[in-house]
Amino acid sequence: MPREDRATWKSNYFLKIIQLLDDYPKCFIVGADNVGSKQMQQIRMSLRGKAVVLMGKKTMMRKAIRGHLENNPALDKLLPHIRGNVGFVFNKEDLTEIRDMLLANKVPAAARAGAIAPCEVTVPAQNTGLGLETRWEPAKPHC
Repeated sequence: MPREDRATWKSNYFLKIIQLLDDYPKCFIVGADNVGSKQMQQIRMSLRGKAVVLMGKKTMMRKAIRGHLENNPALDKLLPHIRGNVGFVFNKEDLTEIRDMLLANKVPAAARAGAIAPCEVTVPAQNTGLGLETRWEPAKPHC
């Protein structure tokens, strides 16, 4: 199956977002930072038949919602929450049931280089056992 060009893909994506916003009265905005493809696939499989998961570019999501504001002005409340790597979970059923399914698929992940901690981390001051001669000092900038 050949891949469609970018303009066609964008127009289809806009139509899909607008169709889902019209068809489904409820939706979640979910953060997908540090979520692997295997975990995302498990979430999609557990929600199959109950909800629709839509991931995509946040700029395109905002643009599609702004274009649809005249039909549904309440969508304006979603715009400030579309930050970072986010997706939509559209559903018609009870939100608590879908939320419980999403939380059941949430797993703790080990820290990785460059990852931002999801909670505040503080290290208390204490004796490290190293003397002052092993202290590291950053280089002074040349001006």
